[in-house]
Amino acid sequence: MSRDLLIEASYLASSVLLVLGLRSLTRPDSARRGMHLAALGMLVAVVGTLLHREIVDYRWILGGLALGSLIGYPMGMWVPMTAMPQRIAISHMFGALAATLVGVAEFETHARGGAVGHAQMAALGFEVLFGSLTITGSLMAFLKLQELLPGAPVTFRGQNLVSLALFAGGIALLAALVGHPGQPAAFHAMIVVGLAFGVSLVLPIGGADMPVVISLLNSYAGLASAATGFAIGNNVLVIAGALDGASGFILSIVMSKAMNRSFSNVLFGAFGTPQAAAGPAAPGLPVRAITPEDAAIQLAYARKVIVVPGYGLAVSQAQHQIRELAALVEKNGGEVLYAIHPVAGRMPGHMNVLLAEADVPYDRLREMDEVNPEFASADVVLVIGANDVVNPAAKHDRASPIYGMPILEVEQAKSVLVLKRSMNPGFAGIENELFYRPQTSMLFGDAKQSLQRLIAEVRQA
Repeated sequence: MSRDLLIEASYLASSVLLVLGLRSLTRPDSARRGMHLAALGMLVAVVGTLLHREIVDYRWILGGLALGSLIGYPMGMWVPMTAMPQRIAISHMFGALAATLVGVAEFETHARGGAVGHAQMAALGFEVLFGSLTITGSLMAFLKLQELLPGAPVTFRGQNLVSLALFAGGIALLAALVGHPGQPAAFHAMIVVGLAFGVSLVLPIGGADMPVVISLLNSYAGLASAATGFAIGNNVLVIAGALDGASGFILSIVMSKAMNRSFSNVLFGAFGTPQAAAGPAAPGLPVRAITPEDAAIQLAYARKVIVVPGYGLAVSQAQHQIRELAALVEKNGGEVLYAIHPVAGRMPGHMNVLLAEADVPYDRLREMDEVNPEFASADVVLVIGANDVVNPAAKHDRASPIYGMPILEVEQAKSVLVLKRSMNPGFAGIENELFYRPQTSMLFGDAKQSLQRLIAEVRQA
């Protein structure tokens, strides 16, 4: 078999493995296998690429491999689950940076664009424009998630007009380069405009929309990679980038629907602004606090318990404790299910990953549409750190910023037990009506410590 044929065969095998891996990621019980298939696919692609005759010196490649491994291994193994959204955002930034640098190198190599054809310049320009805006957009997302920048929308008068002007300017520069490729000044100006647009795009987006933003940035990074493949004639980059871009875009649409919001509203709506002084959702109705002893009695004798995890569960790293508590309930003859809202947490699939880390059985996880009919028959619903995704105001309060967002219909349960640090509002900055309902009890404190007390009490009940 010739070298060229071997390279193309490795790319074909890699593409098949990536498709199979992506398909396996659609189900929690096959997600781990999907990750292994995708990783194997990338390994095959890398090996195939190393066979190219154009490579003149492997030392730089080996150096980059060593440096990337030194950075990537700690990021993958030691970053806590609470920081996983930030890690994903910074990974998107590195991927976009790589695509952008490849585009710049191609432009400079071909006589600063003078020897580049119109079609190749279109691919290079698209790659660099989307890559550069993804670099700074991902960096802004990282800084917001890490709380180095305010998580609330950062806005100023006329900001949407500035963003639209930057985007239009970038498209105009791209069109000019496609028409006349040999324009280094326009090429570099397009990079600067793309970087500025990425900042302007993400700064006004609030924390409540961050899962959609991360998914959308993933799509942008994939599109930039696909354009890189077209620019340098690499088939596996085209396929992998297209898969990444399309899947990220579809996921963004699904998550926007889960919040009953459009892309334009996500990008320009400034959703997630905390209110300066949020009043009670039901004036005159007290919040009913409960002791761990009383809560444990409810759980010990419950026949059906539904757990609703939220970002607070990730913050307290209490996934192992909730699994231990569930085992006690099941030992007493009860059934335990886990209700997963599409945008719970701060990244797509955040709660699924968190529960998988604690070896929660996949068949106990229920998506929103599947679990909502189950709440009416639940003896106890245990809400841990979730807020906006269980707020009944989304169903009837037209003035609420979350009105129309599909929610987990927790209020239908016989008893609701909420584990929460305080009465502070969630990402949307509004009070939660659920907390004032007569069947709701509040157990205040750190979720991990509260669950540990519940475990001790249930054992004695």
